[in-house]
Amino acid sequence: MSIRKWYFVHKWTSLVCTAFLLMLCITGLPLIFHEEIEHLSGVVEAPPMPEDTPYASLDKVAEAAHKQRPGDVIRFMFWEQDEHPHVTLVSMAETMDAPPDDAKVVLIDSRTAKVLDEPPPDRGFMYVMFKLHVDMFAGLPGMLFLGFMGLLFAVAIISGIVLYHPFMRRLNFGTIRREKQARLKWLDIHNLLGVATLVWALVVGLTGTINTLSQIVIFVWQSDQMAEMTAPYKDLPVPTTLGSLQASIDTAKQAIPDMHVSFVAFPGSMFSSPHHYTVFMKGNTPVTSRLLKPALVDAQTTELTDARDMPWYVKTLLLSQPLHFGDYGGLPLKIIWTLLDLITIVVLGSGLYLWIKRRKHTEKRLAELEQHHAARA
Repeated sequence: MSIRKWYFVHKWTSLVCTAFLLMLCITGLPLIFHEEIEHLSGVVEAPPMPEDTPYASLDKVAEAAHKQRPGDVIRFMFWEQDEHPHVTLVSMAETMDAPPDDAKVVLIDSRTAKVLDEPPPDRGFMYVMFKLHVDMFAGLPGMLFLGFMGLLFAVAIISGIVLYHPFMRRLNFGTIRREKQARLKWLDIHNLLGVATLVWALVVGLTGTINTLSQIVIFVWQSDQMAEMTAPYKDLPVPTTLGSLQASIDTAKQAIPDMHVSFVAFPGSMFSSPHHYTVFMKGNTPVTSRLLKPALVDAQTTELTDARDMPWYVKTLLLSQPLHFGDYGGLPLKIIWTLLDLITIVVLGSGLYLWIKRRKHTEKRLAELEQHHAARA
């Protein structure tokens, strides 16, 4: 393909996605530090106790949650030991199929089974940033639209790589022509910063696109692997009484001893069947801690039904999430992600500036030519 065609592709893919990419970069900045912001906002934590304090039975934890919200059902229990040690987060709603935004979270001390807090639904600054970044308050269509913008961004990066050498072949790498007009200076800055951050921008853009497919990936998993694992229970009546939650989790731990519990989906919830507790286990290394392995436990007998590794498409999604937000390497990596995000904002802004200046230059040149033609006539 000719340089002219590559330039056309780069210009229009960049222009179409720039406004949305700027929005994603700006809203992504606070999301990088969401853990630190949560702590500063005064999230209730478990009180200090001796390290060897045993955990309470999860049946007692569930009982405490039901007493706190007697009209609701428990859909999930999950644990974030790095962010909220010794706290069990219980997600509840009026019904199992209630929308995610209707969920209420009860924080319970994992050692004493006492309720620590029931924070109100988050509708503040971080919630707005998250919704804008994920779906622009438009649900699945918004997610897929932003995913398409991510693909256009990737095409803009690749076409920019192709164009960099021909446009800069007469200049040394990193040259900024300060003595020339402002447009050329910003062109050099745009090219230099774009090349310096292209690998990071490509990774973040592609992983962001993958993340927008999360709902579709979950649906495929439910229709594929989950349906196969629960097939023997398909025509059985829904159980009216359930066995011990603690015993069910102990069963999963015994079946997969080299992993620990990440969260539990209760019978009838989104990630389970009416007959099972689905215990999602995760590993202990930086990579395996991002991967989940579901263990299905019969909710009546507390016996293991099935346990399988997630399929490749779910693993791809799970691994793309920490790469996108840079939250797998602690605070130093978050700072690096922030700096690269800020540089990308400069690249996007300078590209928009160059397009506007080029249009003004073209219009001015056309006006001069028209005046010259009129004078000759």
